Amino acid sequence: MRQQTRKINPTRRSVSGIYPFRNDVSVPYESTLERDFLIRTEFFLDVLDVIAQPAQIPFVGSNGHTYTYTPDYLVYYRLGTQSYDEYPRPMLVEVKPEEAWRENWRAWLPKWKAARRYAHEQGWQFHIHDESRVRDKVFQNVSFLEQYKRMHFPAEEGQSVVESVREMGSAPIHYLLARHFMGLYRAQGIAHIWHLIATRRLDCDISTGLNEFSEVWIPSYVY
Repeated sequence: MRQQTRKINPTRRSVSGIYPFRNDVSVPYESTLERDFLIRTEFFLDVLDVIAQPAQIPFVGSNGHTYTYTPDYLVYYRLGTQSYDEYPRPMLVEVKPEEAWRENWRAWLPKWKAARRYAHEQGWQFHIHDESRVRDKVFQNVSFLEQYKRMHFPAEEGQSVVESVREMGSAPIHYLLARHFMGLYRAQGIAHIWHLIATRRLDCDISTGLNEFSEVWIPSYVY
């Protein structure tokens, strides 16, 4: 597994810090966009690990001088039930605001081409993520669910909901509300179901709007 190659220090120009990725490892970030990338990435259970500043890649700039480029993150994925021939390739990621890359893309193109070649040699993929790929509908939904993550509900109640979903394979939220949280308990019930999704005991299509008609199922992976 790759290790971080460059230490991230606090800066005055951006917001830097440490993100407790799944409360297991500390992953540094240098901007709010990088932080939001980590929050979004953490939600997906097929993500195994995220390594900050994973590689130092030499490249030749447009002026003919040699420089070193350090991409922001390397994302590893779980194999799951897939064969090794279909192994999900790790993703080397540069997190960059759209305004910045549009203004500087000609100057940055040599290092990004070098990163793409390097990733290909390693069997990885390389992508640039700006606001459109980070702060999308998925991120909005993950942010919405965050408020429910640390709520507390009766354990037996949550297990009963999970077992109902397990028996059915999948179920719409309105069905679970009608079955387990009738009458005055409906509001508490919807909060409980959001909690089960936020804590990854239930899964759903996080890329669409979350409402009572959303389908939920048992996750294929666990943390």
